[in-house]
Amino acid sequence: MAARADSPLLEIVIVNSTGGRDLLCACLESLERHPLKAGETLVWVIDNASSDGAVEMVRREFPWVQLEPLSYNAGFCVANNVALRRVVAPYVLVLNPDTEVSEGVLDHMIGVMAEHPDVGMAGCRLVTRDGTFDHAAKRSFPTPVGALAHFLGIGRWRAAPSWLAQYRAPEVGEYDQGPVDSLNGAFMLVRREALHDVGLLDEGYWLYMDDLDWCFRFHRKGWKVWYDGRVTVLHVKGGTTVFERRRSRHRGLRHNVAFHRSMGRFYRKFYGGRRPAFDLVIYLAIGVKLAIATLRSTLARRRLL
Repeated sequence: MAARADSPLLEIVIVNSTGGRDLLCACLESLERHPLKAGETLVWVIDNASSDGAVEMVRREFPWVQLEPLSYNAGFCVANNVALRRVVAPYVLVLNPDTEVSEGVLDHMIGVMAEHPDVGMAGCRLVTRDGTFDHAAKRSFPTPVGALAHFLGIGRWRAAPSWLAQYRAPEVGEYDQGPVDSLNGAFMLVRREALHDVGLLDEGYWLYMDDLDWCFRFHRKGWKVWYDGRVTVLHVKGGTTVFERRRSRHRGLRHNVAFHRSMGRFYRKFYGGRRPAFDLVIYLAIGVKLAIATLRSTLARRRLL
């Protein structure tokens, strides 16, 4: 890859934070091994004031990267917008540092965008390290019943009816392609024309739900959001924001608060205000869920120490 592409076909924006150095290194190595062949690529790394040597690692091992270190942890949206304001390529890929692309993925997804000019954003199949499908790769906009079923686990059952499993967009198969409500923020390929029409990520979100918000706004502007399961990207999923023990995953307090605050913001922004009594029920439910999640995370952290 060139240090700076004058007329890139694709720009890739990666936001890094403390704890993500090794994941970021693996991500950039995958981009080196499996570059876009259809045209030039410019890769941005926006560093959220990491303290684990990631900035030095990028400068030393990946001099072709456009590195932008920030002086504080500005969060996902603010950091991404630093680069999104400056992109000139026809396509921009918002990519998590805990992902690894495989051979042909970038060219395939650029081809999808070229084939469907009404698609403003596209994503692909995501899998975790053990090969398990990351169902967040394609989602429907949450309804109260669908969200409750998802968080209780009922909507995740293989035999769950579609009205309970709707959060996982069951109408489009894992290996199929087609329009969906929302994609995962780990891999969002965006048409620059649509970006200018829809606008940047909402900086009112520090982390979480920003991808759902962005997709909602793409739909409002008439752009399709497209899932293509024919190509796969590895997604470690929360590699720098959770504690792991066996198969359990637990957010720290700051991330727990951010997640539930973002849930409230999304609901208030797009659904709230019409039925005040119902709104109160939703906000109380989010508060109860936060209390339960915080308790579980605290107990899990104590077991890990």
